[in-house]
Parts: sequence; structure tokens; C-alpha cells
Amino acid sequence: MCTRYVSPDAAAIERHWQVGRGSAWRGGEVFPNYPGAFVRAARDRLAPEREFVLGQWSLIPWFAKERKLRFPTANARSEELAAKASYKQPWARGQRCVIPAWAFFEPNWESGRHVPWIFRRADGLPWGLAGLWNTWADPSSGEIVESYTMLTINADAHPLMRRMHRPDPKRAPELQDKRSVIPIEAADVDEWLFAPPAQARALLRTAPTECFDAAPQPTPARAGGADPADS
Repeated sequence: MCTRYVSPDAAAIERHWQVGRGSAWRGGEVFPNYPGAFVRAARDRLAPEREFVLGQWSLIPWFAKERKLRFPTANARSEELAAKASYKQPWARGQRCVIPAWAFFEPNWESGRHVPWIFRRADGLPWGLAGLWNTWADPSSGEIVESYTMLTINADAHPLMRRMHRPDPKRAPELQDKRSVIPIEAADVDEWLFAPPAQARALLRTAPTECFDAAPQPTPARAGGADPADS
């Protein structure tokens, strides 16, 4: 599961995804339960149009009594969207979005310890990661909160993504349920945002290995010049 990514700023999102100005979003690293940017189908428009939105990264389902949830919703398994209580309503309603990211991070455990890897696109462009959004009204205050979740898919057969995440010793190598984010290519964005759910589901797939520029995240040097990797 992905729990950290780097968002482009508002200008880069508006330029790459061809949306009108949405906010003074500065971009940077995004973590669950903190604000992030996403692109969705504009609401209350007669013609299909994209919309820039800021919301909480961790979807708040319609049945939530308070904003702070007792269960994680930053990531959603794409195989469970039609059945999972938190996601089945947004999925059925076509509340899909694209989450802009210059890079995302995943843990590699091949050395026996957590080594963060950074994943960029090989072509230098930003990722557009598949997500779902929801608008929730706080029953106690009436506050309207936008939120979103990042979709994932099984990556046990993917040459690169199957190397990520801590292995489960109770599962066979081919049944680990390693997960990957789901990139939506620029040519597929309108289909993802506007098509019926059955048609959009065909876009739920892993990206080819050659799309990735992936490597262990460089370890920053300590103050005074000592690199922790040398100790």
C-alpha cells in the first residue's frame, strides 16, 4: 500500500491535466489524513469537464459519524470496490479521480529491513494515479469535506512491484497479494473520469515495467558531513 507521494503544485496540475485554476496548492509530500490535490469530473456541468479539487487523503464514507476514522481508507483494493461498504457507493456513482504525483514511495524488504524506494515515471512526466473521491457532511457542524482514496491492484506477477512490501511468511510466493498503485495514462483520463463503471474497470491494471524510473531513495547526509549509510 502506498502511504506517501509527492504532489505537483497547482500550476503543474492545471497545465498537465488541462483544468482551470482550483487553488493556491503548493504541492509537496502528501501523507494519509493530510490535504492533497486530485482531478475529477466537474459536477453540475452540462458538458464533460475536468475539475481541480483539494481534499483529505483518506476517503470519508457516507456513513461516517465523524471525520476521524477507526480504519484506514488511504488505499482501496480495486478488486473490492463494488462490495466494500466504504467504496461501493462512490464506485457505483462514477466518483473516480486522478491523483497527480511526481513520485510515490514503497518499502522494499529484500535486505531484511525496510528500504524506501522512490518511483518516478521514466519519461519525466507526472503520474496520474487512479482514485475515488467522496463529499461528506459533518453531522455535528455541517462542514463539507472532500476526500479521496488511492486504488491498488494485485502485483504478484509484476516484475518490479512484486519486490515491494514486507513478505507474508504464511503465504506462498505467488499468493502474497503484493499491491501496486494504478497509473491512468493521459490518453485514458477522460475515459476514467467520464465512462460508465464497467468500461472504466478495464483501466484497472499495472503499468509496464519500462514506465518506471525506480530506485532506493537516497539517504540524506547528516549534519556535519557524516552519511548514515557509512556507519
